[in-house]
Amino acid sequence: MPKTKISYAPSVRRLPSYLHIIRQAQRAGDYYISGTVIAQELNLEPIQVRKDLAITGIIGKPKKGYPVEALVAAIEHYLGWDEIHEAVLLGAGNLGSALLGYQEFQLHGLHFVAAFDTDPGKIGGHIHGVPILSMDTVEQAIKSLKAEIAVLTVPSPQAQATAETLVRAGIASIWNFTNTKLKVADDIIVQREDLSSGYALLSVMMQKVKGRLE
Repeated sequence: MPKTKISYAPSVRRLPSYLHIIRQAQRAGDYYISGTVIAQELNLEPIQVRKDLAITGIIGKPKKGYPVEALVAAIEHYLGWDEIHEAVLLGAGNLGSALLGYQEFQLHGLHFVAAFDTDPGKIGGHIHGVPILSMDTVEQAIKSLKAEIAVLTVPSPQAQATAETLVRAGIASIWNFTNTKLKVADDIIVQREDLSSGYALLSVMMQKVKGRLE
């Protein structure tokens, strides 16, 4: 099956922000929350919020909004965050170590069972409680760990070869934090995170603000 762009990707990217607002309402003891309230908190149009939430299958009530507990459950289920997903991380450098320690992943069902690195000083130790294994053991170890997701934070020149090893080990979903566009079979899911793009947008916005102020 050829790879296609997901038309609802922007909606999916907004759902975690919605969930944060909805959980605040839940902690405050609110039973219902409206799409308008969520929209105001995030500077969005209410119709956009309603369209985004519609993909989860939940329907709001006129003049009341969405039942908070049911809405949290619907979003988490749609995102697959109500299940445990075993993951491994390749490249336990600064970025990799930070991702291992990001506690929100645990709350969303992403469970790191191991990380791999080439540094002898790290191999055999733990980072944020996650065991660090030798990169030479990736293929064999992943098969025994039964991980389904691999987070790739190795140096970019090593990314393609590492990805090929992951595929041989049975990994079908790769979260790619490198600058390399991976060449893998069409049935392998690859989500690339380009951190420089986010910084580029921030930088341009800063320049525009400075231009108005100066």
